[in-house]
Amino acid sequence: MTYQECLNYLYSQLPMFQRVGSSALTKNLDNTLALSQALGNPQQYFPAVHIAGTNGKGSSSNMLAAVLQSAGYKTGLYTSPHLKEFTERIKINGTDITQAYLIQFVEENKPLFETIKPSFFEMTVALAFKYFADEKVDIAIVEVGLGGRLDSTNIITPLVSLITNISFDHEAILGNDLKTIAGEKAGIIKKGVPVVISKTQPEIAEVFEEVANNLQAPLYFADQELTVIATKSEIDRQFFSVKKEEETWLELELSLAGAYQQYNLPGVLKVLDLLQAANFKITEAALKQGLSQVNQFTGFKGRWQVLNKQPLTICDTGHNADGVKQIVQQLQTLKAPKIHMVLGVVQDKDITEILKLLPPEYRYYFCQANLPRALPAAELLAKAQKAGLTGIAFADVKSAYKAAKNAAAPEEVIFIGGSTFVVAEIEDL
Repeated sequence: MTYQECLNYLYSQLPMFQRVGSSALTKNLDNTLALSQALGNPQQYFPAVHIAGTNGKGSSSNMLAAVLQSAGYKTGLYTSPHLKEFTERIKINGTDITQAYLIQFVEENKPLFETIKPSFFEMTVALAFKYFADEKVDIAIVEVGLGGRLDSTNIITPLVSLITNISFDHEAILGNDLKTIAGEKAGIIKKGVPVVISKTQPEIAEVFEEVANNLQAPLYFADQELTVIATKSEIDRQFFSVKKEEETWLELELSLAGAYQQYNLPGVLKVLDLLQAANFKITEAALKQGLSQVNQFTGFKGRWQVLNKQPLTICDTGHNADGVKQIVQQLQTLKAPKIHMVLGVVQDKDITEILKLLPPEYRYYFCQANLPRALPAAELLAKAQKAGLTGIAFADVKSAYKAAKNAAAPEEVIFIGGSTFVVAEIEDL
């Protein structure tokens, strides 16, 4: 098999959520457990941190991986979905899994796939865990794909669990109220394993308290222990003062922009504190270096990423109401004379609330990513017009982005987002 033949096999044989939506999901962990057992239960051979949440889990995963790499640990990182290449999902010390390993894994296990019939995601999780075990990582950072309780990654017993912000997303799968969604995320909490909540949300705190109490899992609301204050913000990085018990504890530089990182940092810092209690040696110098160079350490892309300075061009994969709200707030701080927004969404998402958040004074370029789940641009335009927005529909991301570049003056701003899959198709990412 060539690498491309291997990908073609995976995409055609295994149901894939990012392409077809919820029909690709399995309602239990049976396939993942069967795959792992056949592979020798690789998830038992490395320590891990498990991360769930609606927004912030990708950024938190990459921050943790960067700090652990900076501290000298061989660090596995599993995230999803990928932006450009499938291999981005599985990394060790910032380097993608090799194409050769992927091909060998698929060739050797084709009979197993044909017997178990896993989804694309179930196969990918098994691949990641086998790779981390074979490569003898010191620790792996494992991001949940969707939800938590029934997510394929939930076969691990980590050293620490982390749950970031909870908001509405994938309601048709996870539930229509925050308590139900939080309950799905709380499904990653394991008996006796410390769990960190990045941001206290009073309306759902009791969900985590009840599950943690039942499982005798130590529970920490990180933002109640650490106060993170933004002190300075630049277009591609920001600076924070961290207080513990009213005393300034740390001054940090973070190479990730995006005001929402302020809510992710307490959880990341508390997880690192608990890892130190589990005998991982992480100096203040390693912490500072890792956070100031997240992108260099892990190759992280697509979160408030600056693509061009003139006109200022930014992309962000935020794709639910809470994420879009944060993005619009940050765009407003730029005080640009005009903002050109290239926007595409997926069709299995209720975008009513998202459209209400978008300012009518922006100029919109509606588009659709190249996948079956994408909402056709003409339909998006029609929905947007009902919400009082004006713009033009384009057949694809490339032509929408080109039109925005042609229209934007040097002092104006272009933003590209609405979906991970729209960001993935930007050629100069």
